[in-house]
Formats: sequence, C-alpha cells, structure tokens
Amino acid sequence: MGIYAYICFLSALSILLGFITSKISAQVQSTIAITAAAMVGSLLLLLLGSFGWFNLDHIAIEVMEQIDFKSFLLNGILGFLLFAGSLGIKLPLLKDQKWEITIFALFSTIASTFIVGSLIYFLSNLIGLPMDFIYCLLFGALISPNDPIAVIAIIKNLRAPKRIAIQVEGESLFNDGVGLVIFVTVFAVAFGGQEASFSGIMGLFLHEAIGGILFGFVLGFIAHILISSTDDGSLEILLTLTIPTAGFMFANNFLHVSGALAMVVSGIMIGNWTRHSGFSEQSQRYLDHFWEMIDHFLNALLFFLIGFALLLIDFSIYGIILMIAAIPVCLAARYASLWLPLQVLKKFRTYNPYTLKIMTWGGLRGGLALAMALSIPAKTAFVGDGIDVKDIILVMTYSVVMFSILVQGSTVEPMIRKSKSVDPNKEEYLQPSNQTSHH
Repeated sequence: MGIYAYICFLSALSILLGFITSKISAQVQSTIAITAAAMVGSLLLLLLGSFGWFNLDHIAIEVMEQIDFKSFLLNGILGFLLFAGSLGIKLPLLKDQKWEITIFALFSTIASTFIVGSLIYFLSNLIGLPMDFIYCLLFGALISPNDPIAVIAIIKNLRAPKRIAIQVEGESLFNDGVGLVIFVTVFAVAFGGQEASFSGIMGLFLHEAIGGILFGFVLGFIAHILISSTDDGSLEILLTLTIPTAGFMFANNFLHVSGALAMVVSGIMIGNWTRHSGFSEQSQRYLDHFWEMIDHFLNALLFFLIGFALLLIDFSIYGIILMIAAIPVCLAARYASLWLPLQVLKKFRTYNPYTLKIMTWGGLRGGLALAMALSIPAKTAFVGDGIDVKDIILVMTYSVVMFSILVQGSTVEPMIRKSKSVDPNKEEYLQPSNQTSHH
C-alpha cells in the first residue's frame, strides 16, 4: 500500500476514535482523547512486539516512517491549520492586544529559547552527557512556541475571558511562525554551515519573518480581489483553498520565507476584511463551516499521529533523565519569559489575576514541535558514547508534548473557570453564532 492508502486508513481511525470518545464522555476534549488513545495503542503494539506476538509494531513503525510526520505537517497540513485558525481571529480584539501579542510572540519566544537552551546545557553537563550549546539552543527553539493547533481548540471550547483568549490565541498563532523562523535560523548554524555571526543570523531571521508577513499581505490582497469579483459561492470558498495550498508551498519552497506567518496574516485578512466585503451572507456561513470541517478533520488526524509518534523514538538512560527534566525546564522557561514583560505591561493596563497562570499552563506544545524535532538529521551529531543528538532531542520533545496535551490540556479548565469568576472586564470569549468549534 502507498502513503495515500495509509493516510486514508489512519484518517478513518482518528475520526472513529473521536466519535467513540465523544460518546463515552462529552467533557473530554477530543484532541486529548485521540492522542491518549493513540499513545496507549502504540505502547500496546510495542509490548506485544517485545513478546514476539503479531509483529504489528514493525508494520506500524514502517507506516509512520513512510508517512514522514515532519513533511506531512511542516510542508503539508500546517498551512491549512494555521489559515483555519487565523480566520476566526477578530481584528478589533487583536488590535486591543497588539502590544501584548507582539511582545509575547517575539520577546517571550526568544527568551524562552535561550532559557531552555541554557538549562538543558547545564543539566546535560551535570549528568555526564555534555551537549554542544547550539544543539541545546535548537531544542529551546523548537519547544518554546506554544502550538496554536492545540491551544485554540481548548481555549475556544472552554470560553475563556475574552482578553485572555485573544492573548493566548494571537500569541500562539504568531509565535508559531516566529518559533519556526528561530528554529530554521539555529538549524542553519548547527547543520547548514551558516556563519554564527549576529548580522548573518539577523539577516536570515528577518528574511524569513518579514518576508513571510509581507507575502501574507500580498496573498490576502490577491485572494480578496478575486473573491470580491465573483458571486459564485462555491468558487469563493474554492479560492480560499488556494492560499494554504499553492500560497503556502510558494512561500516555503520558492521564496524561502515563513509560510506559517504568511498563512496567519492572509487568514486574518480574509476572516476580517474579505468576510464582510467580499462574501455574501450565505457564503460567510459556508466559509465558517467549510474551514471548521477541514480544521476538525486534520486536527483529529494530527493528534492521532502525535500519539503514534512514540513508535519513532529510541530511549536511552540519558534520554530518560533529560526527558523527565525537560518538562519542568520548559514550564519554568515559559513562566519566566512571560513574567518579565507582564510586569512592564501591568503598569499600563489591568489584567486578569490568572493571566500568567493560564498562559503558562495553557501554552501547549503539539505536533509542530515534534515535526521540527523529526526534521533534525539523524547520525550527523553525537554526544557521549555515540548517542545521536536527534534521539536525545526527540525524546525530550515527545515528553514535553505529551505532558502538555494530556496533563496541562486536561487540567487547564478549572483555572479558566476561576479566571471567569474574577475577570475585571467580565467579558467572555464569544464566538459568532454561525461558527462553533468542536475539536
């Protein structure tokens, strides 16, 4: 069977899992339930394989390797998920939080990258497995951005206070793009022979980030002109599909700018500008339902694959120690990188007392971090007694991702509930009546 056949079967399995979990309990987020079920399934396959029963673990590993999780997400469905997520962002709310989102997406992501990198460097030396600082920094870059795919699903469902919701959503959408740019920049220094000079690194960073934002504006503008020039509802929706397909590929493969940031910018433009002046009222409803379905379907498949990514990981004693240590390290770095800018911002406006806690605990990591970890070349860099750097980074990434989805994702609700009771603005995150999210 080919890759297409595998994806067809895995898609059906993920949808069935979502259906079963919704029947068992409506309270459990389907993304969390699907990830947990897939991880338990992969553990079961490994256990049966260790006893020599069925040998299904070898088949499952071969399927995961053929699908190539990294290419599937980074060069494929990421464009759809970011575009769908940014369509629902309301520009007036985004403008109200523009300074917070900019500071959190830029300063906090960069600060967290260096804090995580430094702490992992110190810990790896402490346990007798000294890793080069550049590889520790690479791990910091891929684990620092919180994943909008995981975050938006949960924040919308729990109807968090409006300001907190837009801070978390807006930051996650933009720091996703920023985090990818930081990762690409550090990756170029670690593996691509890029000179580690300030001017060289800044040049690469600005080309990716600014280029992605500008290309996003161009994409959004062209799509707006085309959509506004037709009254055919089906054609209007099909035109939006050209953005995360050809637009995303063109940004990444030809212009070498951030496709992720381009999707966020063009999604916000279509969701706020074109929605009201280019679409008919009926087409607006079609737009929301169409992209909600695509988002829901790809989310189910992605979180299913996250659970099964366990099959791709090689464990070692050092890896297990760093795997356990990485969870508190990433949480501490997230807290510290948000705490400092919040102290400054508090001088200018009031915030919900639970803002810092929700942004730290609700800053979930997901498939994006795993995809970046899987993109690190194998058997090119080693530490200690020939342990592959990729294996160490992958095992740390997987532990942080699974902890954030399964533990943080399922326990953030009480915090959000408390934040609603003490919200100084008494504003709840409200979605438009024709756009609901089930995730």
